[in-house]
Amino acid sequence: MNAFKTLDDASLSARRVLVRVDLNVPMEGGAVSDDTRIRAVVPTIREIADKGGRVVLLAHFGRPKDGPEAKFSLAQIVAPLAERVGRPVAFAADCIGPVAADAVAALKDGDILLLENTRFHKGEEKNDPAFVEALAALGDVYVNDAFATAHRAHASTEGLAHRLPAYAGRCMQGEIEALEKALGSPERPVLAVVGGAKVSSKIDLLENLVGKVDILVIGGG
Repeated sequence: MNAFKTLDDASLSARRVLVRVDLNVPMEGGAVSDDTRIRAVVPTIREIADKGGRVVLLAHFGRPKDGPEAKFSLAQIVAPLAERVGRPVAFAADCIGPVAADAVAALKDGDILLLENTRFHKGEEKNDPAFVEALAALGDVYVNDAFATAHRAHASTEGLAHRLPAYAGRCMQGEIEALEKALGSPERPVLAVVGGAKVSSKIDLLENLVGKVDILVIGGG
């Protein structure tokens, strides 16, 4: 039995389900050059929609500095996402406020909506309580399926989990179960390889791993 709640534990029908996903995909020439992250969250999106949930997707894209920038808009991800999910995906030009609220209110059971880049608001990375409340007002249930961003204490990844009933999506569930298998009582020796350029954002994770593995390799730093 999992120590965390999954979609198996959630009541989803006719409920507004805020789903934090990782859509921070690479782009070339205005097109997605690698849709691995999109494909990873498709099972969770489909399952929630199939169970009658009203899917409201939250995600960041790139590193906007001072508010909205066209090159960091999630509008360009709508078409490839809809293609992979195999269903229409609506889009709202903001992730909070009247624009987002109206788009969520228009949803029917099984519909899918992508909200604009959460990082267009400084409250996202600051985990600002007011921003968390503004996001929470749009949903009844929170599902985190963005494993790659779960180490960040941001509003849409950490704040919401304290504000709404919270569950792990299928991608998140699979990653956590794999970690438990590898770090719980593994065969020794254990080698951990941690990639990514932003080593500073992974310090807590690395400190935790040091005591659980025999060899730690950091790549991309």
